[in-house]
Amino acid sequence: MNSMLTRRNFLKAIGMSAGALAMPGCMNTAQQLTGKGHKRPNIIFIMADDMGYGDLGCYNKRSKIPTPNMNRLAKEGVRFTDAHSPSAVCTPTRYGVLTGRYSWRTRLKRGVLNGYSPSLIDTKRMTVASLLKQHGYATACIGKWHLGLGTAKRTDFSKPLVPGPNALGFDYFFGISASLDMPPYCYIENNRVVEQPTRMVEAGEASKDGWWRKGPIAPGFKHVEVMPTLTEKAVAYINKHTKSSRNSPFFMYFALPAPHCPIAPAAFVKGRSQAGGYGDYVVEVDWTVGEVMKALERNGLAENTLIMVTSDNGSPGRTKIKRAPYSIIEVYGHYPSGNLRGIKADIWDGGHREPFVARWPARIPAGSTSDELICLTDLLATCAAIAGAKLPSNAGEDSYSILPALLGKKTDKPIREAVVHHSGSGMFAIRQGKWKLILGRGSGGFTKPSRVKPKPGEPQGQLYDLNKDPAETNNVWAQHPGIVQRLTNLLEKYRKQGYSRPN
Repeated sequence: MNSMLTRRNFLKAIGMSAGALAMPGCMNTAQQLTGKGHKRPNIIFIMADDMGYGDLGCYNKRSKIPTPNMNRLAKEGVRFTDAHSPSAVCTPTRYGVLTGRYSWRTRLKRGVLNGYSPSLIDTKRMTVASLLKQHGYATACIGKWHLGLGTAKRTDFSKPLVPGPNALGFDYFFGISASLDMPPYCYIENNRVVEQPTRMVEAGEASKDGWWRKGPIAPGFKHVEVMPTLTEKAVAYINKHTKSSRNSPFFMYFALPAPHCPIAPAAFVKGRSQAGGYGDYVVEVDWTVGEVMKALERNGLAENTLIMVTSDNGSPGRTKIKRAPYSIIEVYGHYPSGNLRGIKADIWDGGHREPFVARWPARIPAGSTSDELICLTDLLATCAAIAGAKLPSNAGEDSYSILPALLGKKTDKPIREAVVHHSGSGMFAIRQGKWKLILGRGSGGFTKPSRVKPKPGEPQGQLYDLNKDPAETNNVWAQHPGIVQRLTNLLEKYRKQGYSRPN
């Protein structure tokens, strides 16, 4: 990667006005199909780690973080306002994205895996990658895996890491085992470590905003270089595929480790936001998205590539480094959850409502907005629809195709009957239409109190009318017992029958 060129272009982009970022000649509805006809698109799914709903300028006019590339995607495609991750923390969301199934149906009922955990996904289970591979797609996974490797209780990184991404439908994998604050700190290519983690690193800080745990590290591994390295790998994959397989489409699952701790923005983005190191790290996420967009344009692939950008859960909002409390809200006045209540791990919408923008110039009308209720588990069914495939009954149990919403087509009824939410500690909620039912009191996550034991006569849970109360401040559980019972029954039905989509 020509780092000087890309960084110079990036800094130039940051200084552009909003109008300068608009691409002239974007396709409108009448131009949806090109001369290529209905050729299957390349599909790129970029998922940031801990990026909040209010971090992007196209979602939050008060954002202190410049995100010109993600704003441009929204301007040239569609922006969803009611998209949700299936969980408010990392691992279960990633399981749901790749399998189309809620993670609480597995052994992982709460929390996340660590860098040494065994594989969570059964190799017999269909994934987005294995589905698309069956239909002629080349498949690649680049970035943060965090779904376990191997079958041993504690993964041995000196041996082949099997099963891993390659056993789940990915032709190529390059990345890290878990979050960037979890050892071992080393790169993995396909099923082997690139450089063994032979040294030890103490718990450390990339800046006052973030930290990493003590553990083994490869001699050449540097936290601050991970995002640029992964970006270079993604761009190289696009370039290589274009040269070798121009007539076949590809699917890339690009799971970024930022802006999750440790907050480790590269030098060329430092100071580019007004929200400290966290904000600068989001700027680097935007830079990465821009590099992928430029690679598509250079290779003549932008027109028929569906690129989606989202996040795995909400922003933590606050971190504590040793004795120094740090808050991007209090210090910088930046609200990573926008006007939503809650943060990462919480059952409130700030924990799981995500930015979700998508562009496919050949098919998606530019400048679209959708208020359709969707979930990141919907990727599998959507890719099946694009490939012209029908999901078997034992795959994608919680996945609905959102292709009509992507293309701006009106439907007679909502695509989804409901969405089930799950907090970091395992608290359940269910959303249907304007109503959101939470089976418990408290946040269920990082915001204190996490759990509240109701006093006699008090509501046992929470019910919110999100049309009137999007910030979830007025609990109307006691006023609507019929709605509480109906949604409770629906959630119980989903849990017992093992699926939520119609079979």
